[in-house]
Amino acid sequence: MALTREQMAQRVAQELKDGFYVNLGIGIPTLVANYVPEGIDVMLQSENGLLGMGRFPTEDEVDPDMINAGKQTVTARPGAAIFHSAESFAMIRGGHVDLTVLGAFEVDQEGNIASWMVPGKLIKGMGGAMDLVAGAENIICTMTHASKHGESKLLEKCTLPLTGAGCINRVLTDLAYLEIENGAFILKERAPGVSVEEIVEKTAGKLVVPDHVPEMTFD
Repeated sequence: MALTREQMAQRVAQELKDGFYVNLGIGIPTLVANYVPEGIDVMLQSENGLLGMGRFPTEDEVDPDMINAGKQTVTARPGAAIFHSAESFAMIRGGHVDLTVLGAFEVDQEGNIASWMVPGKLIKGMGGAMDLVAGAENIICTMTHASKHGESKLLEKCTLPLTGAGCINRVLTDLAYLEIENGAFILKERAPGVSVEEIVEKTAGKLVVPDHVPEMTFD
């Protein structure tokens, strides 16, 4: 079974470490705020100027003035700071974020990412993704492994306009968790019930498969 959006967020949350400053991009990454493991202290950043983002609000907690970069209402944890988006991007561009989590249309075996436009379709602009991938060394990309037509999104070479080159080192899809090294995807984990054969079939780029590929586990 492919992972749900919530399970993908849970798996990403397992990569959080105590004391991390973490930027969460639009889409699946924003859900990570709901799954921060107990016992660790992380500061979640939204590029529009919030450091210390909390979980999504309940109906009674909704404040229309408290939003993330995707215009979703959020909460703020104790110790949070709100500041100008220019200062937020200075934090990003200055390399002061320990982990960035963002989505993508395509990722290739060289660590290139295409995430901001599909030619011929209406786009809202590149957003902060170019700054995020240029300013961070530790990036997890979340995406579906294949398109709704079954075409792989893990490629030998990206076909869409690049957001960043040689910057992605980890990819979590709805089928697998992979790392990118030496021009290849390294299969590290698979979603529960998903076979290695299915992952191989749906990966167009060079894929290295270890002798043992464990299934992901969730609490």
